[in-house]
Parts: sequence; structure tokens; C-alpha cells
Amino acid sequence: MPGYPVAGSEPRAALVVRHRPETVRAAVFTLHGGRPDGRQVSRPWHLEALRMRPVLRAAAEGLPLHHVLLGQVRYRYRGWNGGDPVEDAFAALSSLGVLSGDVPVVLVGHSMGARTALRAAAHPAVRGVLALAPWVPPGEPVNHLRGKSVVVLHGDRDRVTRAADSADFVFRARDAGARSGIVLIGHGDHAMLRRSRTWHRLTAQVVGDLMRSDARCGGIAATSFAATVPLVLAQWNRRGAAPAAPR
Repeated sequence: MPGYPVAGSEPRAALVVRHRPETVRAAVFTLHGGRPDGRQVSRPWHLEALRMRPVLRAAAEGLPLHHVLLGQVRYRYRGWNGGDPVEDAFAALSSLGVLSGDVPVVLVGHSMGARTALRAAAHPAVRGVLALAPWVPPGEPVNHLRGKSVVVLHGDRDRVTRAADSADFVFRARDAGARSGIVLIGHGDHAMLRRSRTWHRLTAQVVGDLMRSDARCGGIAATSFAATVPLVLAQWNRRGAAPAAPR
């Protein structure tokens, strides 16, 4: 697996650090989407990368930033290509180890980036994954998720990736020993543009849940882990709570 330096020392660093506190006790990485195939160089101004900027800001909202590092995984290529971005994610996690030692990491990925994050959860530093509208084809591996925490958010109007595939993945992961759950966002689309505030509020809440040493203690993550069917989020109430009801 290729090694990459931390961003700042070389332009193709796999880990781009957006916020680094003096003392790092945990980290959150975002991983953007892409294409099934393609060796075009991935650039930070591509739409799929730009889409994750507000997601990272949302994830940071409920975190103690005085000890949580925020970063982005930079890919070599725009395409999945059989797993190229997974190598980049492992390289970024290795760079974090050099930079800050062994600290727990929560990965937040969208579409292809969610598939990448779920694969990269095999790394021992990864505590949990928030998968946004993930691309998880039937048969996507789950056994490496044993003991990990995984929450999937998927719009019920997604026409690019299938919410049914996400639900199948979540319950197979649960059978394999993961703490996993899924929340369907009513009227949500793949690009997370429709009901964007809901996507971002849920992201902030779930990342906070996953950052705890035991994500089963409460919150929407714990609710999804306990549900026997996908939860459906129709709308936010005025106080920002997430009323989820089984479908």
C-alpha cells in the first residue's frame, strides 16, 4: 500500500488536514463520491469534493474541537477502479497515526466515498462510519465491521444509489456483529441538496454519537441500532430533535 505524507508537505498527500488542535484525541475524516471507473486525477474543485465541505462543517458543529482533528481523504483518481480510493483512505489513516498517534477515527463518506469508508473501517483506528447515500452493491463485504458502529442515512428519493441496497447492507452487517442502523430521509435525494439542513443536522448528531466510546448510550445512532426495520425521518421538529419512526 503506497505511503503518503500529511498535506502541506506534498501536493498529493492522502490526508488533507482542515483543523488540527494542539492535543489530538480523536479525528473525523470526510470521503467524497466519485465514479465507478476512471483514472482522471481527482481534484479538490470537482463537484463531488466540493459537496463534502458543508458536510465537514456540519460534522464539526457538535464536537469538542480543542481535541478533535478534522480532515479530508484525497484520492489519486476519480474512479473506484476496483478499490483505489480504499488505498487512499488507508494511507490517510496511516498519516494520522504518524501525526497524532493512535486516536479513534470516525469516517463520513458520501456515495462512492461511503463505500470507501465502509471498506476502510477494517483499519483498527476506525471507531465508526457515517455512510451518506452509500454505493453498496449486493454482496459488499461486511465481516470486517464486527465490533464497529455504522449508521447509514439514505434519501428515499435517491435515483443514483438504492436505499434497499443500504438496508440490506446494514442488516447483513448487524448479523456479522456490527452495531449498525439506517435512517431514511423523506424526500431526500442523492446529492443531499433537497432537505440539506436535515442531512447536515443528522450528520452533526450522528457523528457526535459515534464519537462516544459507546455509541449505544443514546441518540439517533442508538435508536437506529435497535430498530428491526429502517427508520424513516419525515421532518425535523422546531427544537431540532430527530423523530424517527419505523416503516
